[in-house]
Amino acid sequence: MADFDIAVIGGGPAGATLARLLDGRFRTALIDGKTASESSFKKVCGGLLSPDAQKAFAEFDLTLPKDILVDPQIFSVRTIDLQSRRERHYQRFYMNLDRHKFDLWLESLVPEKTERVCGRCRKISRSADGSYRLVCRGNDGSERIISARIIVGADGAVSSVRRFLYPKKKIRRYTAIQQWFAEEHANPFYSCIFDPETSDCCSWSISKDSLFIFGGAFAPKGCRESFERQKKRLAEYGFKFGEPLKTEACAVLRPASPFDVSTGRDNAFLIGEAAGLISPSSLEGISFAVNSARILAEVLNGGAADPHKAYAARILSMRIKIAGKLLKCPFMYRPLLRKAVMASGVGSISVSKTSSSGCGTSVRK
Repeated sequence: MADFDIAVIGGGPAGATLARLLDGRFRTALIDGKTASESSFKKVCGGLLSPDAQKAFAEFDLTLPKDILVDPQIFSVRTIDLQSRRERHYQRFYMNLDRHKFDLWLESLVPEKTERVCGRCRKISRSADGSYRLVCRGNDGSERIISARIIVGADGAVSSVRRFLYPKKKIRRYTAIQQWFAEEHANPFYSCIFDPETSDCCSWSISKDSLFIFGGAFAPKGCRESFERQKKRLAEYGFKFGEPLKTEACAVLRPASPFDVSTGRDNAFLIGEAAGLISPSSLEGISFAVNSARILAEVLNGGAADPHKAYAARILSMRIKIAGKLLKCPFMYRPLLRKAVMASGVGSISVSKTSSSGCGTSVRK
């Protein structure tokens, strides 16, 4: 007999939400290496909660504790095209938060009945009885072997479950690099940056509690060199960096097709970014993580005769959403189309000079 009915691998927004929603009749394990320690793994993320993610939590009637939020709350994004040196402001309704505290809060909502396995899943194999055998390595270096009838990969871009199920399937992948600095700008701001000289994806900056974060997604080969080159170009533009307080990096997926999404097979399921569910236009993943976890929980709790078929059917709307984001991508990432959109001013807002961030140079509005 397997140790658990369900083992959830990964305790981010996808895994923690699933573990919270699974029926109490299941013997459930949640495998995750995050802790409250300063040395704990932290997700490389700008830490902004999008309206779609806010809606997902509102549907659970969940409210965020105030210690997760950080100052300031910003209501517009400075969109900067470094190639054309054109800039626009667009109103956005993001919530500025501490991403690590947010993840720990989500885990704190998981029922005590769920067994926590602190560490990472290092190896997956299938037993003769059809159950899964997981080798987990704790943060202290110790190893533990557990078995589960069902496993769920909620372990992000480099998902061990996805590699086990689909060893030949590749999804477009970037390296996200992020640095933290002491805030030196006169006024805090949030920006989205496009620089085709260094990346065909986007970068971001955000002020948080007297700190300034700059990060971006880059092709894996030469990613650090591209990051530093873009940072230099932004310094010439007017950004103030100083000496970095810390540097962090992780992989991030960017699906090129709705068919990049994989839902799983043989009593192994994928949710969130592990499934390829992430916006190809903005790299927003929390809403996809929470919603895919909710759908899978409903399927498993409902005892569907064919849970894989049921889960795949209900995830169709999320594939369609990704298709819609892909249609948006050319207007964001193709220089001529982006230039035309920004030149038109459609959807932008006017920001007075007195409330500007004071870090732009030759800006064309």
